[in-house]
Amino acid sequence: MKFTLLTMGRTDVAWVRTGLDLYVSRLRHYAGFELAEIPELKNVSALSRDQIKTREGALLLRQLKPSDYVVLLDEHGRQYRSVEFAAWIQDRMAHASGDLVFVVGGAYGFSPEVYARADWKMSLSEMTFSHQMVRTIFAEQLYRAFTIIRGEPYHHE
Repeated sequence: MKFTLLTMGRTDVAWVRTGLDLYVSRLRHYAGFELAEIPELKNVSALSRDQIKTREGALLLRQLKPSDYVVLLDEHGRQYRSVEFAAWIQDRMAHASGDLVFVVGGAYGFSPEVYARADWKMSLSEMTFSHQMVRTIFAEQLYRAFTIIRGEPYHHE
């Protein structure tokens, strides 16, 4: 099983990129992991929010295979404690046939088509984070999940 973090927009804040790169490199010791960043749309000032979401959604959907298990990082999704998330990851690895793709949408969220394609939604917090920061926070939590699964001392509980 391969894990992918699919994002709308590139990570261009230097300190966020540094943290993201750190956890991506750590994750690759545990599983096949890919970061796929779709460039932001250009010349969107004349478009409505719904038009932007629709165009971004089409770009996101093109990156997905029919066999992928798609998890949207969405404010209305299920929240997990780190140990619960690790158990969820372990269960997906044991029972899923395709790859696991976590998706971060654009500034206005996901189109109805992306919601329709999703298999699951999860939220990292009740708080709102920038779309840049969510990538690093999520990568760290996925790394933490693998250390919990392996019984390594990174997670202290």
